[in-house]
Amino acid sequence: MRYTHDVIVIGGGAAGLTAAGGCALFGLKVALVERAEMGGECLNNGCVPSKALISAAKRAAVANEDRFGVRMTAAKVEWSGVHAHIHGAIAGIAPHDSHERFEEMGCDVYRGHAIFTHKKRVQVDEVALAAPKIVIATGSEPFVPPIEGLDEIPFLTNENIWDLEALPQHLVIVGGGVIGMEMAQSFRRLGSEVTVIEPGAPMGRDDPESVAVVVEAMEAEGVMFVEGKATKVAPGALGSFTLTLEGGQEIAGTDLLIAVGRKARVAGYGLEEIGVELGRNGIAVDERRRTSLKHIYAIGDCREGPRLTHVSGYEGSNVALEITLGLKTKVDWSALPWCTYTDPEVAQIGLTEAQAREQHGDKITILREGFDHNERAIAEGDTKGHLKVVMKGRRVLGASIVGKNAGELLLPITQLITGKASTFALGSAIVAYPTRSEITKAAAFSAWEGTVFGSVPKGYAKTRAWFRKTLS
Repeated sequence: MRYTHDVIVIGGGAAGLTAAGGCALFGLKVALVERAEMGGECLNNGCVPSKALISAAKRAAVANEDRFGVRMTAAKVEWSGVHAHIHGAIAGIAPHDSHERFEEMGCDVYRGHAIFTHKKRVQVDEVALAAPKIVIATGSEPFVPPIEGLDEIPFLTNENIWDLEALPQHLVIVGGGVIGMEMAQSFRRLGSEVTVIEPGAPMGRDDPESVAVVVEAMEAEGVMFVEGKATKVAPGALGSFTLTLEGGQEIAGTDLLIAVGRKARVAGYGLEEIGVELGRNGIAVDERRRTSLKHIYAIGDCREGPRLTHVSGYEGSNVALEITLGLKTKVDWSALPWCTYTDPEVAQIGLTEAQAREQHGDKITILREGFDHNERAIAEGDTKGHLKVVMKGRRVLGASIVGKNAGELLLPITQLITGKASTFALGSAIVAYPTRSEITKAAAFSAWEGTVFGSVPKGYAKTRAWFRKTLS
């Protein structure tokens, strides 16, 4: 076979750009294919616009507070300005992921839809490409549940909510996961009435005790939570709608956001025709991200596994190292972090308490520190939340944090889980005062407090004191 490139990367999101850029920087001839906007979901309708919206909403929330002896004029929200801020953030980051930047790195960038015509050949419109290694990084898209009548009304997903021309009067959100919770609080702070519909517990993959703190804070701000499953929706007057839940309860609203999860984007690429095995929700891969055809890799949201931007970048780096240097890189989720950027934030790394108990039973211990004992949090007047560290013996298995800037506190715990640092070392570290990061040191020290101040050290200290008094 005559190859046009050393590697073909299909998809210009976080995973594909990392893999393509890495291979190109090592000197390989890379074909990078993207059918839509460069930067993928994270830049265009995920992490970047959502965090821009959250920042605007937080500014409105602060302006509406009357605290610390400082009174502010109530926030005046102009949706056009919020909209401009969101799209300005996307435009500001877009050059990092641009067609031009990756051409400068050495990639041949093709804009179009890729279809496999052979196990090592890909057709992009009129261009035929071939390579001994191929990386699939086609991402994911919103899952739309089978709600009767949904196809008869306009509804929002994370892909089109950024194009709203006006602030919703009453936003009804189906789904209490990360997207649903972040959007619920943000739009409520900007002035919308907001109702969240969730059949189970909100943010079900996180520690329930941590999530309860967020739900309480959001309810205090006016977000309504309704437990139930949406079964039917019907249009109403003047662009409104009525959503019916199992059991017959009806909820009326003006804007409907569907946020019940994501599905892998795998259709229309000819994958099954060439023998790439598909799983329940994505391409089946091994620990090295290889598909059933070992020369083809699948990384990021298109494969089965965790769907997070930093995971996509991690997998892209791994695959680039394997293709270029032959390193057999395997994924390791033991210290996998994630964060939901509500206020307060909920951050998780490694195992939750429930997961640890399921695996290890009563052999685990929980170290807990509350922000109500953290002096920076007290000075800021924001003591909501806590840190829980899950341990088995001296080994850290995971941690759950809820509080202001919780995601920023995960890094040292990564080092504890991977064994690159110890709780003793962290507990004895000098930490700037006053900072919220002191809570991590306090938790780490508590793991050793019983040993440090145990009977043996106490006896030794008393003996030394006796000798000093006796011999002086």
